[in-house]
Order: sequence, then C-alpha cells, then structure tokens
Amino acid sequence: MGFVLEPFRHDVRKKTKFGAKVTGLDINNISDDGLLELKRAILDHKLIIIKGQENLQPIKQWELVTRLDPDAGPQNPELFMKDFHPDGGGILKARGVTGVPSAENVHVIGKGFLGEDHYGLKNLNITKSFSYENHHPTLPKEELENGHTRFQGWHFDAPLYSRDPPIYTAFRVIKLPKGPDVNIAWDNGSGLSMRSAPGLTPFFCCSQLYEELLTEEEREVVDNSWVEYAALPYEWNRHCKMFPTGLGIVSQGKELSDNELDSIGVDNSKIKRYPMVWVNPETGRKSFQVQANAAKKLYLRRSADEEPKVITELSEVRLFLINIQSRILKPEYILVPPEEEGDLLLWDNWSTMHTRVDYPADYGPKACHQAGTNASVSPKGPTSVPQSATRQFANATRIGGVLGKASSSQPGVLAAVH
Repeated sequence: MGFVLEPFRHDVRKKTKFGAKVTGLDINNISDDGLLELKRAILDHKLIIIKGQENLQPIKQWELVTRLDPDAGPQNPELFMKDFHPDGGGILKARGVTGVPSAENVHVIGKGFLGEDHYGLKNLNITKSFSYENHHPTLPKEELENGHTRFQGWHFDAPLYSRDPPIYTAFRVIKLPKGPDVNIAWDNGSGLSMRSAPGLTPFFCCSQLYEELLTEEEREVVDNSWVEYAALPYEWNRHCKMFPTGLGIVSQGKELSDNELDSIGVDNSKIKRYPMVWVNPETGRKSFQVQANAAKKLYLRRSADEEPKVITELSEVRLFLINIQSRILKPEYILVPPEEEGDLLLWDNWSTMHTRVDYPADYGPKACHQAGTNASVSPKGPTSVPQSATRQFANATRIGGVLGKASSSQPGVLAAVH
C-alpha cells in the first residue's frame, strides 16, 4: 500500500463503526494504483480523512472524483443547476452556488468573508449556507450566538431528479472557525444533545442502520420496496420546514402543487424511483438509503412478485421513513470526524448521510471545497424497481395494511400508522 491507513478509534461510549485516517498520500500526484487502494479504503471504511492536503489544486480534487467513476457523464455548472431547475434558476440559484474559477465543478462551501482573493474569487462573503429559518420551530439567533445549535438537513448528495447521485464526495477543509465547542441539541423533547468543535461535518452510516436497527421483518419489506421522489424535489419542498433534528419535513401542506411544478417545466421522464435499500456492487453490503425530505410516494411489498401497497399520503410517507431513520439519529451512532484544516474528506455517498452544523458568527469564517460527479450507474437494490411512470398500482393503502403488527423491538414503529 502506498499510504498509511488507520481506522478511527471510537470513544467507548460510541457505537460508530466507520471512518479511517490516511497519511502519506499526495492527491495532486496520486497514481492509478494508489487510486485503486484509495477506492478500496472508501469501500471498507465509508469515510476517510486524507491528511496533509494543504497544497491540493482544485482541479486535482475534481480529477479525483472523475477518476473514481471514470464512466460518469459530462459535468459542468449549467448541467448541475439544471438538475435542480429546468432553466438553472430556482432555490439553488437563490441560495448561491459558487465554483472555483480554475475548477468550476468544485464548489465553495462555508460561511463568512473568505478574503480578498479565494482561489480567484474576489471578496467572497458566504451568507446563505446555513439557515434555521427552515426549522420548525426556528432556532432563535441569540441561542445560536451562545453556542446552542442544531443539525441542518440530513442528506446524501443528490439531485433526486434528472441524474443519479455521486458515488463519492470529496470535501476539502481549507479554513475552520475558531472557538469553544458548540452544543448540538435535538430540540424535539428527547433531551438529546452532543458537543462538537465548531464547523465540522456529522455523519451516520446507513449500512449500520440497515444491519443493526431493523428487524428481520422490516428488512424483508424494505428489501423489496422503493421510493418515488418528487419532481424537482427542492422546488417542491422549498417552502417546507424541517424538524429541529434536521431529519425530515413537517407536513404542513406547503409543497408546490403538481400544477405549480408543471408551470416550472417538469419532465416526467426525469422523476427518480430508487430502491429503499442500495446494494454496494463490489461488497454486497446493504444500506437503507432514502432522503425523506424529497420522498413523495412509497411502494411497499414483502417480495418481488407481490403487488406493492402504494402510500401517497405525505404525512404517512414521512412518518414511515423518519421512524426508521430516527433510530440511528442518536449521539452514540453519529460520527463527527476529527477534521482539520488541510484535510480532504472522501466518503461513500451511497451508504452514509451527513449534515452541517452552524456556529456563532464571531468564531470566524469557514471555507471548504466540495466535488462530486453524477454517477455512471443508478443505485441497485436487492430486487428491481419499475422505472416507468405510466405503470399504475391500484392498491393504494395506509401503511398499517402492509406491515401488520408492530414488532416487539420497535413497538408501533412501522405498524402504528393506521
């Protein structure tokens, strides 16, 4: 091996089982053999932190993700924006997407004033990366400035419309805020919280969720079921509010209607239907990989030859998904990796979820570079998913009809939605 790989040593109070540190590697000059070793490390550890990348050239960061998935299609800023809105406008443009001039597909992520010249970007001041206005209830600004914070929306990187999600995400840490630890609170009545250095990126492992936190009966259902995402999902949900945990949307009827989406310019052939469980094609490991904030319909069944029960009521769609994913949204399962300035984080975007955490403004700016190329293949599940928008399933039902009685280990979690 051309570099040193050291798995994370987790605190004894933690149940996290993923992550590793890499030293002795220069991404600017990584060989093909080194790339294969790096890919293997990501498959095995889900998230790796490559140390000592202070001099990484932005174009080399982009080349890294394209070499990891060499059959991926073309990528440029126009195509990226049109994955989210047909003319490149909409909520993503309003929030601002800034590419590095020398590598336009590498996006600047952060907060605050990044200096007079940030890789050719003059006087860049990022003001819209974080927002608790989208939480319900909102987090008072004075609480944030006192170090009380929350998770932003949990997600994997994906348009969930038009093209497929990146298999890998490369995230370079250039500058981090300086200040006391922040307290990340669930603020949902559970009393849960955890402390973290400011400006870091929390993760949880969707393979661990599937393997350890679902019953055998639940795995049977999710193995054979799939999700239909909304058309232009981030336009569809742009007025919606998240729960204070950052996991899932509060059902308040604020989604755009089909007519409103049609007026923007929906292409029904670009609507995505993905399995609930994604199978890694190289390891065979399964992950419960669903983005609840964009899901519009569920198709539930216990076997590949069974006609699915179709769930269309949004509140039930969300409750089904959040009741599963909330099992891993606990401090002992959440990894806040020990990232430092000069690190490059590289993760398996098909088997993890991550989020951001805001911090008091007087801690100073944060600057990171993120890159990921839309995948060359679509995620595959244990069973195939019908992709035709014209196929209709008449058997619409409420969730309780397909899942039967609650399990003893998760009483009422999947069966109580009657």
